[in-house]
Amino acid sequence: MPYIPPFSRSEKVDDYISMCKPVIWESVRIRSLDGTKLALCIGHIPKHGAIDDTGQHIVICYFQGNASSLPPRLPMLSSVLKLITDRQKTGTYPKIRYTMVALSYRGYWTSSGRASQTGIELDAQALLEWVNDRYTSYGTNLQVILWGQSIGAGVASTAAAAYMRQITDSQQPPIAGIILETPFSNIRSMLSAIYPQKWLPYGYLWPFLWNHWDSERALQRIAQDEKPPRISLLSAEKDEIVPASEANKLESLCRSKGLDVIRQDIAGALHTAATLRRAGQDSVATFVVETADSICSQDR
Repeated sequence: MPYIPPFSRSEKVDDYISMCKPVIWESVRIRSLDGTKLALCIGHIPKHGAIDDTGQHIVICYFQGNASSLPPRLPMLSSVLKLITDRQKTGTYPKIRYTMVALSYRGYWTSSGRASQTGIELDAQALLEWVNDRYTSYGTNLQVILWGQSIGAGVASTAAAAYMRQITDSQQPPIAGIILETPFSNIRSMLSAIYPQKWLPYGYLWPFLWNHWDSERALQRIAQDEKPPRISLLSAEKDEIVPASEANKLESLCRSKGLDVIRQDIAGALHTAATLRRAGQDSVATFVVETADSICSQDR
């Protein structure tokens, strides 16, 4: 729903800059794998992260939930990035560089095209290729963390599974972690959860779905990798859209497959508010810093 709320496609980054300091955001354009023009927002804190002898650079790729656009999300993303950099200054590896890259799907904000699962999957892979091309350089150990909210959690898990299957070059940055915020297992499961009444037709219409966003299947594929990423499941305690049973399914699957997973429920949060609350932002920041520290420890 890229047109909700009204005028969401005409939002401007400049209108939110004052709420993002000291994080600096820039908007760039890339092309998806089929040529569709996409908008990205790139955030960093200037004069921070002069790479130390680990040569470590963490790029966090953010995949938004349904509706609205990227600019109103930038203050929240900035708060998380500030927490990350504040915490790692006093950590074991204080000079790790962090960059946040947020993708505007096709049909959203100033990106061209029309939203569809097939198209958005191409967009996500194009983003990961662009990150590799832009940030991989000699002497730099680049790692990627994917963060998706709601439908974006489906985008993140699906993108990770596809990317990890396709890695053939040691120069391609590995995915070190995946944050699934207010996730659901798949669209079919959501139909049953939202419409449990057997006399309603919705539960029987899943064969006709255009979009599936199957995080359950994606995590099963991810678990087959030799070095699967860490997983963070972030739920909203009072989620009015996605029932707790959905995150429970994903947590159970991760544990059964031996994935390194952590789970946190954000008290009092509704579906879109998990990371608007400080507890949610803390959870994301802690996961990112701990993942980065673990990478550096393994490299030493």
